[in-house]
Amino acid sequence: MEQVNKITMDWLTEWLLNLGAEPKSIQLIELLVLSFAVVLIAFIADFFVKKILLGFIESIARKTITTWDDILVENRIFTNLAHIAPAIIIYAATPYVFHDFPKLIPYIFRLINAYFSIIFIIVLVRFLNTLKMYLETKKVFKDNPLDSYFQLIKIGVYITGIIVVLSFLLNKSPLYFFSALGAMTVVLLLVFKDTILGFVASIQLAANDMVRLGDWVSMPNYGADGDVIEMKLTTIKIQNWDKTVTTIPTYAFISESFKNWRGMSESGGRRIKRSLHIKISSVSFCTKEMLERFSKFQLIENYIREQGNNIESYNKEHNIDKTHLINGRHLTNIGVFRVYAEAYVKNIPDINLDMTCMVRQLAPTENGLPIEIYSFSTRKEWVIYEGIMSDMFDHLLAAVPEFELEVFQNPTGSDFKRLKS
Repeated sequence: MEQVNKITMDWLTEWLLNLGAEPKSIQLIELLVLSFAVVLIAFIADFFVKKILLGFIESIARKTITTWDDILVENRIFTNLAHIAPAIIIYAATPYVFHDFPKLIPYIFRLINAYFSIIFIIVLVRFLNTLKMYLETKKVFKDNPLDSYFQLIKIGVYITGIIVVLSFLLNKSPLYFFSALGAMTVVLLLVFKDTILGFVASIQLAANDMVRLGDWVSMPNYGADGDVIEMKLTTIKIQNWDKTVTTIPTYAFISESFKNWRGMSESGGRRIKRSLHIKISSVSFCTKEMLERFSKFQLIENYIREQGNNIESYNKEHNIDKTHLINGRHLTNIGVFRVYAEAYVKNIPDINLDMTCMVRQLAPTENGLPIEIYSFSTRKEWVIYEGIMSDMFDHLLAAVPEFELEVFQNPTGSDFKRLKS
Protein backbone atom coordinates (compact mmCIF):
# COMPACT_ATOMS: atom_id res chain seq x y z
CA MET A 1 0.00 0.00 0.00
CA GLU A 2 2.85 2.35 0.80
CA GLN A 3 4.38 1.56 -2.64
CA VAL A 4 1.07 2.40 -4.34
CA ASN A 5 0.81 5.59 -2.34
CA LYS A 6 4.39 6.59 -3.30
CA ILE A 7 3.72 5.98 -6.99
CA THR A 8 0.47 7.98 -6.76
CA MET A 9 2.15 10.89 -5.02
CA ASP A 10 5.05 10.93 -7.48
CA TRP A 11 2.60 10.97 -10.37
CA LEU A 12 0.59 13.77 -8.78
CA THR A 13 3.73 15.82 -8.11
CA GLU A 14 4.95 15.42 -11.66
CA TRP A 15 1.51 16.32 -13.02
CA LEU A 16 1.36 19.49 -10.93
CA LEU A 17 4.86 20.52 -12.04
CA ASN A 18 3.86 20.08 -15.66
CA LEU A 19 0.90 22.36 -15.02
CA GLY A 20 3.32 25.02 -13.86
CA ALA A 21 2.73 24.81 -10.12
CA GLU A 22 5.44 26.25 -7.91
CA PRO A 23 7.39 23.63 -5.89
CA LYS A 24 6.62 25.46 -2.63
CA SER A 25 2.83 25.17 -3.11
CA ILE A 26 2.81 21.60 -4.43
CA GLN A 27 2.36 20.05 -0.96
CA LEU A 28 -0.64 22.24 -0.20
CA ILE A 29 -2.21 21.59 -3.60
CA GLU A 30 -1.64 17.84 -3.19
CA LEU A 31 -3.34 17.99 0.21
CA LEU A 32 -6.36 19.80 -1.22
CA VAL A 33 -6.66 17.45 -4.20
CA LEU A 34 -6.34 14.31 -2.11
CA SER A 35 -8.74 15.66 0.53
CA PHE A 36 -11.29 16.42 -2.17
CA ALA A 37 -10.85 12.91 -3.60
CA VAL A 38 -11.29 11.27 -0.20
CA VAL A 39 -14.38 13.35 0.59
CA LEU A 40 -15.83 12.46 -2.81
CA ILE A 41 -15.20 8.75 -2.24
CA ALA A 42 -16.70 9.02 1.28
CA PHE A 43 -19.79 10.73 -0.16
CA ILE A 44 -20.19 7.99 -2.79
CA ALA A 45 -19.78 5.31 -0.09
CA ASP A 46 -22.41 7.02 2.07
CA PHE A 47 -24.80 7.20 -0.91
CA PHE A 48 -24.16 3.57 -1.83
CA VAL A 49 -24.73 2.27 1.71
CA LYS A 50 -27.90 4.33 2.27
CA LYS A 51 -29.59 3.85 -1.06
CA ILE A 52 -28.58 0.36 -2.08
CA LEU A 53 -27.48 -1.63 0.95
CA LEU A 54 -29.99 -0.10 3.40
CA GLY A 55 -32.77 -0.36 0.84
CA PHE A 56 -32.03 -4.05 0.50
CA ILE A 57 -32.01 -4.54 4.31
CA GLU A 58 -35.28 -2.60 4.75
CA SER A 59 -37.02 -4.61 2.03
CA ILE A 60 -36.01 -7.87 3.75
CA ALA A 61 -37.18 -6.54 7.15
CA ARG A 62 -40.64 -5.69 5.78
CA LYS A 63 -41.05 -9.15 4.29
CA THR A 64 -40.32 -11.02 7.54
CA ILE A 65 -43.09 -12.06 9.94
CA THR A 66 -41.35 -10.69 13.04
CA THR A 67 -41.99 -7.10 14.17
CA TRP A 68 -38.71 -6.26 15.91
CA ASP A 69 -36.83 -5.77 12.62
CA ASP A 70 -39.59 -3.44 11.38
CA ILE A 71 -39.19 -1.38 14.55
CA LEU A 72 -35.41 -1.23 13.94
CA VAL A 73 -36.05 0.19 10.46
CA GLU A 74 -38.70 2.59 11.77
CA ASN A 75 -36.27 3.99 14.37
CA ARG A 76 -33.63 4.56 11.63
CA ILE A 77 -30.97 2.43 13.32
CA PHE A 78 -29.54 1.14 10.03
CA THR A 79 -29.60 4.68 8.60
CA ASN A 80 -27.47 5.95 11.46
CA LEU A 81 -25.10 2.99 11.19
CA ALA A 82 -24.55 3.92 7.54
CA HIS A 83 -22.80 7.12 8.67
CA ILE A 84 -19.87 4.97 9.79
CA ALA A 85 -18.94 4.07 6.19
CA PRO A 86 -17.57 7.50 5.13
CA ALA A 87 -15.80 7.86 8.47
CA ILE A 88 -14.01 4.52 7.93
CA ILE A 89 -12.80 5.68 4.50
CA ILE A 90 -11.54 8.99 5.90
CA TYR A 91 -9.86 7.17 8.81
CA ALA A 92 -8.07 4.76 6.45
CA ALA A 93 -7.01 7.51 4.02
CA THR A 94 -5.77 10.04 6.61
CA PRO A 95 -2.16 8.70 6.92
CA TYR A 96 -1.72 8.92 3.11
CA VAL A 97 -3.46 12.25 2.60
CA PHE A 98 -1.55 13.99 5.43
CA HIS A 99 1.78 12.19 5.01
CA ASP A 100 3.48 15.57 4.52
CA PHE A 101 1.80 16.92 7.67
CA PRO A 102 2.37 14.14 10.26
CA LYS A 103 1.59 16.39 13.23
CA LEU A 104 -2.02 16.79 12.07
CA ILE A 105 -2.72 13.04 11.84
CA PRO A 106 -3.23 12.41 15.62
CA TYR A 107 -5.70 15.33 15.84
CA ILE A 108 -7.68 14.06 12.85
CA PHE A 109 -7.78 10.58 14.39
CA ARG A 110 -9.14 12.11 17.60
CA LEU A 111 -11.92 13.86 15.69
CA ILE A 112 -12.81 10.69 13.80
CA ASN A 113 -12.83 8.61 17.01
CA ALA A 114 -15.07 11.23 18.65
CA TYR A 115 -17.35 11.02 15.58
CA PHE A 116 -17.45 7.21 15.90
CA SER A 117 -18.41 7.60 19.57
CA ILE A 118 -21.24 10.02 18.75
CA ILE A 119 -22.61 7.66 16.09
CA PHE A 120 -22.41 4.77 18.56
CA ILE A 121 -24.30 6.80 21.20
CA ILE A 122 -27.04 7.74 18.71
CA VAL A 123 -27.40 4.13 17.54
CA LEU A 124 -27.48 2.83 21.12
CA VAL A 125 -30.17 5.34 22.14
CA ARG A 126 -32.27 4.45 19.09
CA PHE A 127 -31.80 0.77 19.89
CA LEU A 128 -33.07 1.41 23.42
CA ASN A 129 -36.12 3.18 21.94
CA THR A 130 -36.66 0.17 19.69
CA LEU A 131 -36.36 -2.24 22.60
CA LYS A 132 -38.88 -0.20 24.62
CA MET A 133 -41.36 -0.15 21.72
CA TYR A 134 -40.96 -3.91 21.29
CA LEU A 135 -41.44 -4.65 25.01
CA GLU A 136 -44.56 -2.46 25.08
CA THR A 137 -46.16 -4.89 22.61
CA LYS A 138 -45.77 -7.73 25.14
CA LYS A 139 -48.51 -8.27 27.72
CA VAL A 140 -45.94 -8.96 30.46
CA PHE A 141 -44.60 -5.39 30.24
CA LYS A 142 -47.82 -3.64 29.21
CA ASP A 143 -48.55 -2.00 32.58
CA ASN A 144 -44.93 -1.43 33.65
CA PRO A 145 -43.42 2.09 33.62
CA LEU A 146 -40.85 1.24 30.92
CA ASP A 147 -40.34 4.94 30.12
CA SER A 148 -38.86 5.50 33.59
CA TYR A 149 -36.33 2.68 33.31
CA PHE A 150 -35.26 3.50 29.77
CA GLN A 151 -34.93 7.20 30.55
CA LEU A 152 -32.51 6.34 33.36
CA ILE A 153 -30.49 4.03 31.09
CA LYS A 154 -30.33 6.75 28.41
CA ILE A 155 -29.08 9.28 30.94
CA GLY A 156 -26.27 6.86 31.81
CA VAL A 157 -25.51 6.36 28.10
CA TYR A 158 -25.38 10.12 27.46
CA ILE A 159 -23.10 10.79 30.42
CA THR A 160 -20.75 7.93 29.50
CA GLY A 161 -20.82 8.98 25.83
CA ILE A 162 -19.92 12.60 26.63
CA ILE A 163 -16.99 11.41 28.76
CA VAL A 164 -15.73 9.12 25.98
CA VAL A 165 -16.01 11.90 23.37
CA LEU A 166 -14.14 14.34 25.61
CA SER A 167 -11.47 11.74 26.33
CA PHE A 168 -10.81 11.39 22.58
CA LEU A 169 -10.85 15.13 21.90
CA LEU A 170 -8.64 16.05 24.84
CA ASN A 171 -6.50 12.90 24.70
CA LYS A 172 -7.27 12.05 28.32
CA SER A 173 -8.20 8.76 29.92
CA PRO A 174 -11.94 8.32 30.65
CA LEU A 175 -10.94 7.57 34.25
CA TYR A 176 -9.77 11.18 34.50
CA PHE A 177 -13.28 12.45 33.81
CA PHE A 178 -14.95 9.82 36.00
CA SER A 179 -12.73 10.89 38.91
CA ALA A 180 -13.76 14.50 38.22
CA LEU A 181 -17.40 13.36 38.40
CA GLY A 182 -16.68 11.89 41.82
CA ALA A 183 -15.51 15.30 43.02
CA MET A 184 -18.73 16.84 41.65
CA THR A 185 -21.02 14.37 43.41
CA VAL A 186 -22.73 17.02 45.54
CA VAL A 187 -23.42 19.20 42.50
CA LEU A 188 -24.70 16.21 40.52
CA LEU A 189 -27.01 15.22 43.37
CA LEU A 190 -28.53 18.70 43.31
CA VAL A 191 -28.82 18.79 39.50
CA PHE A 192 -30.29 15.29 39.25
CA LYS A 193 -32.33 15.42 42.46
CA ASP A 194 -35.68 14.98 40.67
CA THR A 195 -34.23 12.23 38.47
CA ILE A 196 -32.92 10.28 41.47
CA LEU A 197 -36.16 10.72 43.42
CA GLY A 198 -38.16 9.73 40.34
CA PHE A 199 -36.06 6.63 39.79
CA VAL A 200 -36.45 5.46 43.39
CA ALA A 201 -40.18 6.21 43.25
CA SER A 202 -40.54 4.31 39.95
CA ILE A 203 -38.95 1.23 41.50
CA GLN A 204 -41.26 1.42 44.52
CA LEU A 205 -44.35 1.99 42.36
CA ALA A 206 -43.47 -0.98 40.15
CA ALA A 207 -42.40 -3.28 43.01
CA ASN A 208 -45.60 -2.60 44.98
CA ASP A 209 -47.81 -2.44 41.85
CA MET A 210 -49.22 0.90 43.03
CA VAL A 211 -49.84 2.56 39.66
CA ARG A 212 -50.12 1.24 36.12
CA LEU A 213 -50.77 2.83 32.77
CA GLY A 214 -54.52 3.13 32.30
CA ASP A 215 -55.32 3.21 36.03
CA TRP A 216 -57.95 5.66 37.25
CA VAL A 217 -56.35 7.64 40.07
CA SER A 218 -57.48 10.58 42.18
CA MET A 219 -55.00 13.03 43.73
CA PRO A 220 -56.96 16.01 45.15
CA ASN A 221 -53.80 17.89 46.20
CA TYR A 222 -52.91 18.28 42.53
CA GLY A 223 -56.47 18.54 41.21
CA ALA A 224 -56.01 15.26 39.35
CA ASP A 225 -58.82 12.78 38.76
CA GLY A 226 -58.58 10.57 35.69
CA ASP A 227 -56.57 7.96 33.78
CA VAL A 228 -52.78 7.57 33.86
CA ILE A 229 -51.66 8.10 30.25
CA GLU A 230 -47.89 8.38 30.67
CA MET A 231 -45.32 7.27 33.24
CA LYS A 232 -41.82 8.68 32.91
CA LEU A 233 -38.81 8.85 35.18
CA THR A 234 -39.62 12.21 36.75
CA THR A 235 -43.30 12.77 35.91
CA ILE A 236 -46.61 10.96 35.59
CA LYS A 237 -49.34 12.41 33.36
CA ILE A 238 -53.03 12.04 34.23
CA GLN A 239 -55.78 12.88 31.77
CA ASN A 240 -58.68 14.23 33.81
CA TRP A 241 -62.30 13.59 32.93
CA ASP A 242 -62.59 17.08 31.43
CA LYS A 243 -59.74 16.07 29.04
CA THR A 244 -57.22 18.37 30.72
CA VAL A 245 -53.85 16.81 31.58
CA THR A 246 -52.22 17.09 35.01
CA THR A 247 -48.48 16.42 35.32
CA ILE A 248 -47.37 15.19 38.74
CA PRO A 249 -43.84 14.42 40.00
CA THR A 250 -43.33 10.66 40.22
CA TYR A 251 -42.05 10.83 43.78
CA ALA A 252 -45.31 12.55 44.85
CA PHE A 253 -47.04 9.17 44.50
CA ILE A 254 -44.73 7.88 47.24
CA SER A 255 -44.62 10.91 49.52
CA GLU A 256 -48.33 11.81 49.32
CA SER A 257 -51.60 9.91 49.42
CA PHE A 258 -53.70 9.14 46.36
CA LYS A 259 -56.63 6.89 45.46
CA ASN A 260 -56.33 4.18 42.81
CA TRP A 261 -59.66 2.89 41.51
CA ARG A 262 -58.14 -0.20 39.90
CA GLY A 263 -59.56 -2.45 42.64
CA MET A 264 -63.05 -1.28 41.77
CA SER A 265 -62.44 -1.78 38.05
CA GLU A 266 -61.22 -5.34 38.61
CA SER A 267 -63.97 -6.23 41.11
CA GLY A 268 -67.51 -7.41 40.36
CA GLY A 269 -69.09 -3.99 40.73
CA ARG A 270 -68.83 -0.27 41.40
CA ARG A 271 -70.14 0.90 44.73
CA ILE A 272 -73.30 2.95 45.13
CA LYS A 273 -73.44 4.70 48.48
CA ARG A 274 -75.93 7.53 48.78
CA SER A 275 -78.56 8.61 51.30
CA LEU A 276 -82.10 9.96 51.29
CA HIS A 277 -82.78 12.36 54.17
CA ILE A 278 -86.28 11.88 55.59
CA LYS A 279 -88.03 14.58 57.59
CA ILE A 280 -88.23 13.12 61.11
CA SER A 281 -91.60 14.70 61.89
CA SER A 282 -93.15 12.64 59.07
CA VAL A 283 -92.17 9.31 60.71
CA SER A 284 -95.16 7.54 62.30
CA PHE A 285 -96.70 4.20 63.20
CA CYS A 286 -98.67 2.55 60.41
CA THR A 287 -102.44 2.64 60.80
CA LYS A 288 -104.72 -0.10 59.49
CA GLU A 289 -105.60 2.04 56.49
CA MET A 290 -101.95 2.63 55.70
CA LEU A 291 -101.19 -1.11 55.88
CA GLU A 292 -104.08 -1.92 53.56
CA ARG A 293 -102.67 0.54 51.02
CA PHE A 294 -99.09 -0.70 51.47
CA SER A 295 -100.22 -4.29 50.91
CA LYS A 296 -101.06 -3.33 47.33
CA PHE A 297 -97.39 -2.55 46.60
CA GLN A 298 -96.22 -5.68 44.82
CA LEU A 299 -92.62 -5.60 46.04
CA ILE A 300 -93.66 -5.69 49.71
CA GLU A 301 -97.11 -7.31 49.71
CA ASN A 302 -95.74 -10.58 51.15
CA TYR A 303 -93.76 -8.67 53.77
CA ILE A 304 -96.83 -6.68 54.87
CA ARG A 305 -98.95 -9.83 55.13
CA GLU A 306 -96.35 -11.90 57.02
CA GLN A 307 -95.35 -9.10 59.38
CA GLY A 308 -98.98 -8.15 59.94
CA ASN A 309 -99.82 -11.75 60.96
CA ASN A 310 -96.76 -11.96 63.24
CA ILE A 311 -97.55 -8.65 64.95
CA GLU A 312 -101.22 -9.54 65.33
CA SER A 313 -100.33 -12.87 66.97
CA TYR A 314 -97.82 -11.21 69.30
CA ASN A 315 -100.24 -8.49 70.42
CA LYS A 316 -103.02 -11.02 71.06
CA GLU A 317 -100.68 -13.30 72.98
CA HIS A 318 -99.59 -10.45 75.24
CA ASN A 319 -103.04 -8.85 75.58
CA ILE A 320 -101.89 -5.54 74.12
CA ASP A 321 -104.22 -2.54 74.41
CA LYS A 322 -104.79 -1.52 70.78
CA THR A 323 -106.47 1.76 71.57
CA HIS A 324 -103.02 3.39 71.45
CA LEU A 325 -100.55 2.51 68.69
CA ILE A 326 -97.62 3.01 71.00
CA ASN A 327 -98.60 -0.16 72.86
CA GLY A 328 -97.22 -3.46 71.63
CA ARG A 329 -95.62 -4.00 68.24
CA HIS A 330 -96.49 -2.00 65.15
CA LEU A 331 -94.95 -1.32 61.77
CA THR A 332 -93.71 2.20 61.01
CA ASN A 333 -93.88 3.95 57.69
CA ILE A 334 -90.11 4.52 57.73
CA GLY A 335 -89.48 0.81 58.40
CA VAL A 336 -91.81 -0.26 55.59
CA PHE A 337 -90.19 2.24 53.24
CA ARG A 338 -86.74 0.87 54.08
CA VAL A 339 -87.90 -2.67 53.24
CA TYR A 340 -89.49 -1.42 50.03
CA ALA A 341 -86.31 0.44 49.04
CA GLU A 342 -84.19 -2.67 49.60
CA ALA A 343 -86.59 -4.84 47.59
CA TYR A 344 -86.60 -2.28 44.79
CA VAL A 345 -82.78 -2.04 44.67
CA LYS A 346 -82.39 -5.83 44.61
CA ASN A 347 -84.79 -6.03 41.67
CA ILE A 348 -82.67 -3.73 39.49
CA PRO A 349 -80.97 -5.97 36.84
CA ASP A 350 -77.65 -4.06 36.98
CA ILE A 351 -77.15 -4.54 40.74
CA ASN A 352 -74.67 -7.25 41.73
CA LEU A 353 -76.41 -9.36 44.39
CA ASP A 354 -73.23 -11.38 44.99
CA MET A 355 -71.81 -8.30 46.71
CA THR A 356 -73.16 -6.34 49.67
CA CYS A 357 -76.62 -4.93 49.01
CA MET A 358 -78.59 -3.27 51.80
CA VAL A 359 -80.64 -0.24 52.78
CA ARG A 360 -79.80 0.98 56.27
CA GLN A 361 -80.82 3.72 58.65
CA LEU A 362 -78.07 6.04 59.88
CA ALA A 363 -78.00 8.21 62.97
CA PRO A 364 -80.45 11.16 62.87
CA THR A 365 -78.89 14.54 62.09
CA GLU A 366 -80.03 18.15 61.91
CA ASN A 367 -80.79 17.40 58.26
CA GLY A 368 -83.23 14.60 58.99
CA LEU A 369 -83.01 10.81 59.16
CA PRO A 370 -80.59 9.37 56.55
CA ILE A 371 -81.71 6.21 54.76
CA GLU A 372 -78.59 4.96 52.99
CA ILE A 373 -78.56 2.72 49.92
CA TYR A 374 -75.39 0.61 49.84
CA SER A 375 -74.97 -1.66 46.81
CA PHE A 376 -72.76 -2.37 43.80
CA SER A 377 -73.50 -1.81 40.13
CA THR A 378 -72.29 -4.47 37.69
CA ARG A 379 -71.73 -1.72 35.12
CA LYS A 380 -68.63 0.29 36.02
CA GLU A 381 -68.52 2.69 33.06
CA TRP A 382 -68.94 6.19 34.44
CA VAL A 383 -71.88 7.31 32.27
CA ILE A 384 -73.82 4.04 32.61
CA TYR A 385 -73.07 3.85 36.35
CA GLU A 386 -74.37 7.39 36.93
CA GLY A 387 -77.49 6.57 34.92
CA ILE A 388 -78.25 3.47 37.02
CA MET A 389 -77.80 5.41 40.25
CA SER A 390 -79.91 8.34 39.04
CA ASP A 391 -82.77 6.09 37.93
CA MET A 392 -82.68 4.36 41.31
CA PHE A 393 -82.98 7.57 43.30
CA ASP A 394 -85.50 9.10 40.90
CA HIS A 395 -87.86 6.26 41.76
CA LEU A 396 -87.15 6.27 45.51
CA LEU A 397 -87.61 10.04 45.82
CA ALA A 398 -90.93 9.77 44.00
CA ALA A 399 -91.95 6.81 46.23
CA VAL A 400 -91.31 8.59 49.55
CA PRO A 401 -94.71 10.40 49.67
CA GLU A 402 -96.50 7.08 49.03
CA PHE A 403 -95.42 6.06 52.56
CA GLU A 404 -96.64 9.35 54.05
CA LEU A 405 -93.06 10.47 54.51
CA GLU A 406 -91.36 13.70 53.47
CA VAL A 407 -87.88 14.28 52.12
CA PHE A 408 -85.99 16.79 54.26
CA GLN A 409 -84.78 20.02 52.71
CA ASN A 410 -83.90 23.39 54.15
CA PRO A 411 -86.67 25.99 53.83
CA THR A 412 -86.48 28.31 50.85
CA GLY A 413 -87.84 31.80 50.21
CA SER A 414 -91.10 30.42 48.83
CA ASP A 415 -91.64 28.48 52.08
CA PHE A 416 -91.35 31.63 54.17
CA LYS A 417 -93.58 33.44 51.71
CA ARG A 418 -96.35 30.85 52.23
CA LEU A 419 -96.04 31.27 56.00
CA LYS A 420 -96.61 35.02 55.75
CA SER A 421 -99.68 34.51 53.60
